[in-house]
Amino acid sequence: MVNTQSPSPHVGLERLCKHGAKSSDWISPAPSVAGLERIEAFFNGRAFAPHRHDTYAIGFTTCGVQSFDYRGAVRHSLTDQVFVLHPDEVHDGRAGTESGFGYRILYIDPAMVRDALGGRSLPFVRTPITDDPRMRSAVGAILSDIEDPIDDLCKTDMVLFLADALEDVSDGTRKQVSVDQKATAKARDLLIAARVHSVSSDELEAVTGQDRWTLARQFRSAFGVSPHRFLILRRLDRVRALIGEGVALAEAAYLAGFADQSHMSRYFKGAYGVPPGVWRCLTQGPVSTK
Repeated sequence: MVNTQSPSPHVGLERLCKHGAKSSDWISPAPSVAGLERIEAFFNGRAFAPHRHDTYAIGFTTCGVQSFDYRGAVRHSLTDQVFVLHPDEVHDGRAGTESGFGYRILYIDPAMVRDALGGRSLPFVRTPITDDPRMRSAVGAILSDIEDPIDDLCKTDMVLFLADALEDVSDGTRKQVSVDQKATAKARDLLIAARVHSVSSDELEAVTGQDRWTLARQFRSAFGVSPHRFLILRRLDRVRALIGEGVALAEAAYLAGFADQSHMSRYFKGAYGVPPGVWRCLTQGPVSTK
């Protein structure tokens, strides 16, 4: 059963603030499953440069003040407040006070949200920081017990709960696009399978039976990003996995299909807000959540 309690304002606070006092920045991945990635982190000062990714980034601040630029304004998430960042929206991250900030975050594949909503267009939450009890409950169900594994049945409940909450608080002002579900799914499958290889618009047209312009528009509506960016981010998924295995950055770039390390690094920073070398330092030897 999904835990529908709101995230506690004291979850992990003692440990997070203790690490903040030592001026140590860290990222600690939690048990995750396909389409759902969970992370806990703490930062002093500036955490991330402007970047964007192809998932929803949803979480809550566990300690301090989390400040970021998003859609033309400076936002400040206080302890226990929920934040919702839409796919492909540029944002950064920094501490709003000298004591630093901690947070727990979920990166969820937009395709799962779309499927949970029966194929309707992705919800857009215009206000990125919220105290809405529906969002607090849905986010708490996934992130409060972050050290626990997620089985398949629990995953279904969590995604459905979260998708409904997102749609409930969505402003519904974005233009609805009619999506050919089979065509966009075929394009997505081809891009995932190719991953480290180039894919042309001609190939996508041949597989889907749609012209490139229609497909690009529908793909973005269905998955939150363009086909090209989706492919780049799958390569970066491969890079992160290789970094976790201890592979050198230059070799990781080659194995993931980038022209060279500098090419990979530019895209990496644009997706995650830090260069790959910094990411490696932040994630090696993660802090225990127990």
